[in-house]
Amino acid sequence: MPSYNRRDLLKRALLSVYSQTLLPAEVAVIDDGSTDGTERMLREEFPQVSYYYQQNLGVSAARNLGIQQVGGDWLAFLDSDDEWLPEKLANQKAKLEANPEHWICHTEENWVRNGTQVRVPKKYVKTGGWIFTDCLPLCAISPSTVLIHRSVFTDVGLFDTQLPTCEDYDLWLRITANYPVLLVEQPQINKHGGHEDQLSMAFWGMDRFRINALQKIIEEGQLSERNRQAAASMLVKKATTYLNGATKRGKVEEANYYRQLIKRYAIDAI
Repeated sequence: MPSYNRRDLLKRALLSVYSQTLLPAEVAVIDDGSTDGTERMLREEFPQVSYYYQQNLGVSAARNLGIQQVGGDWLAFLDSDDEWLPEKLANQKAKLEANPEHWICHTEENWVRNGTQVRVPKKYVKTGGWIFTDCLPLCAISPSTVLIHRSVFTDVGLFDTQLPTCEDYDLWLRITANYPVLLVEQPQINKHGGHEDQLSMAFWGMDRFRINALQKIIEEGQLSERNRQAAASMLVKKATTYLNGATKRGKVEEANYYRQLIKRYAIDAI
């Protein structure tokens, strides 16, 4: 569980973990440089939690530290502003035991905005199986829903600390290009939004980070022909949209960069 200055939200998230019908073997909080009394709250109210502190290095570095520090083969993530429903881990364990050839499982989710549950937009409805192409438009897996075997990280690598946001989008591309994904179709988490410190609200032009992730996975040269073509097509689509915006804003250098990027990958998108 990565957290930065979210003491009260973190407490809610932890209470949802300890309300599980199947308790995890270990719970670790990675404090990404908080100054709001997070450590004191944990020491006083959750002394059983494994606590790790790092200077403010970002969510990717925090998650990576957690992966490296905790034991066990199966790892779950929970963002400090979300909460698990009580059967989350039990339902995922049952799903994985029934499908032992799978190494990653995610779930549907409830969306809560400013304390009120809202309808999940159709484009964010979750899917299972070989879902690489489903992961191209937007982030199709929420970190707080995932249960994943440690060996997957050994295979595809950890979160990219060079990406200030869309780091999960980047990771899911690498994973879903190589692994099928199980889905628990009933919501197993409450995904909270609407607060000002969400990463998605802190960065403008989110697609520029997705374009970086697409370019990286194409250049690695390990995609199947079908997936490479789909990734190139999405890169061109996103870069074209971004080019149009840069042109309208008079950002000549930026527009030229994306124009060259489109030219470079257009032939791969055919």
